[in-house]
Formats: sequence, structure tokens, C-alpha cells
Amino acid sequence: MSTILVTGGAGYIGSHVARQLGERGEDIVTLDNLSTGFRSAVLHGDLVVGDTGDADLVSRLLHERGIDTIMHFAAHIVVPESVADPLKYYRNNTVNTRNMLECAVNAGVKNFIFSSTAAVYGIPEGGVASEDTPTQPINPYGLSKLMSEWMLRDVAAVTPLNYVALRYFNVAGADPGGRIGQATPEATHLIKVACEHIVGKRDQVSIFGTDFDTPDGTGIRDYIHVEDLAAAHLRALDYLRAGGTSSILNCGYGQGFSVRQVLETVAGIAGQPMNIDEGPRRAGDPPKLVARAERIRSTLDWQPQHADLAGIVASALAWERKLQSSPMT
Repeated sequence: MSTILVTGGAGYIGSHVARQLGERGEDIVTLDNLSTGFRSAVLHGDLVVGDTGDADLVSRLLHERGIDTIMHFAAHIVVPESVADPLKYYRNNTVNTRNMLECAVNAGVKNFIFSSTAAVYGIPEGGVASEDTPTQPINPYGLSKLMSEWMLRDVAAVTPLNYVALRYFNVAGADPGGRIGQATPEATHLIKVACEHIVGKRDQVSIFGTDFDTPDGTGIRDYIHVEDLAAAHLRALDYLRAGGTSSILNCGYGQGFSVRQVLETVAGIAGQPMNIDEGPRRAGDPPKLVARAERIRSTLDWQPQHADLAGIVASALAWERKLQSSPMT
């Protein structure tokens, strides 16, 4: 069996993908520097502690383990931080991806599955983005990922490497089995933050911007359960193994919820009121960002199983309650 290298596999999304890969018997190796990941999140395969920018380490892993597929998750992901410290994002998200690609080409890696983002679209007309929507990032995070997509495109044009770049919309929720979930300190994702507030980790939850041109004035996003997102990566792997051509695909449900709607859902499931602070907009936040998601369904035969906001919130809240008694290490 061929071996899969999962970079950032001790982090939130990468660990869910690695778990699903392991559950179906794939041979996997996780590479993670543990800056935001956790050893205990690696449930299958081997963990190598190291950095994706370490060319010697990456090359050695690719050759020694006979790796033919890379799933690349390792990245910084906080939009406001990318605005404040752009070089941090270009170094880790773009320069290190260039290193991964060079090592992959030299080792004859066949398949590359890339963790991209809907932030590449910036502020699309009407707030809805298809894969053909012009890419116009409004923050360094989105641009750092878009540059990586360009590198993938150009490398695939002149080498045998094929790729799938998955543009994530707003990922939330946790493993329904309660084994892993998002545990990143100082997380900024709305559902995570709201659930932390419910369990007492935060005094309040903030709404950043109440004057957007949306029905209730707050930002609208397309929330996707991490389990469905992870399943999309496995479908992408199967697609490439079957000879599929390089593709860029949106990962979302095609339905948007406002910040207020999300907070109302969290409060309703928790059965308790929330202390909500209303503040100004954050730098780099679009008013609305919702996916056109037909292409991923047809290309990968991907069928979401958790496309329900209440279910996403319930799994995230259950995970936060578990973390209260059993923190990740």
C-alpha cells in the first residue's frame, strides 16, 4: 500500500482527515511541528515532529517511507493576524508550500491535496462564490493560499504531479465520537468561541461588525462540518488515484448563516443566554461568503452527511465540554 504524508496532521482539520484515513486502513505519516497541534490528536500512523520548511527532513521522509501522496494542511489561518503580520503568513503558508512542492517533485510524488480557502475570493459579487469567481483576496492569508494554488497549477503543468485544491469555507464541529476536535488556544472561529463562552472559558463572545449590508447587519458565512470536509479529502484521494485531473473545488454546503443566527443556535442548544459584545468590523472580513458547491459533488461524488447547523453546533459544544475535563496534550 502506498503511504500518505499528512502535514499539519496534529491540528484541527488535518487530524480529522488522518483519523478517517486510518480508519479505512491507509498507511499514513503525520508531519507537524506541534506549534498549534497536539500529539494526542494523532490517532493513526506515525508522528514526526518537524517543520514543512525543513527540506532535508521532508525529502528524507518522502524517500524513506515511499510516499506517493501529500495532504498539506500545515498553515497559519487567522485573518486579522495575517493583516498585522503578513510575512509570517507568506513564510509559512507560501514559502513552505514551495518547499513541499520541490521535495515532492524530486521524490516523484504523484498526488498532492492542498488545504486552500474561500478567502481567495475576497468579496465576491453577491457574496456567493463558484470556482470560476475571480480570485481577489483582501488579506494576506487569502493571498498566501492563492499563491500556493498558482504554484500547484504551474508545477502540475510540467510534471507528472496531479493535485486537488480544496477551498474551505467556514469549518466547524468536531468528531461525533468525541475523540478529537478543535483545541487551538486563542481560537477565532465563531462557533468554537461561542462554545468556549458557554462552558465558561470566555467571559463573552464578540460580534465584529453589525453594519454589514446583510439582513441583520452581521456577517454571513457558509459553515461546513469538519467530518464532511475530511470525507471530501478522502474522496479527492480516490479521485486522483483513479486518474482524475487536477482540480480546484469549493468545500461548503451552499447555505449561509449570519453571526446572530449562529449565536442564537448556540444559545438554544446550550439552553442558556450569552453575554454578547458588539464591536467594529475586523480587518479583512467580507460581509458575506457562501459557496457554490455543485462542482465538488459531481467531481468527487461527495455527499455531505452533516449539513445541519444545529448538528455542527451540538458536536462543537460536546467537544468543549469534554475538553473541560480532559484537555488535549
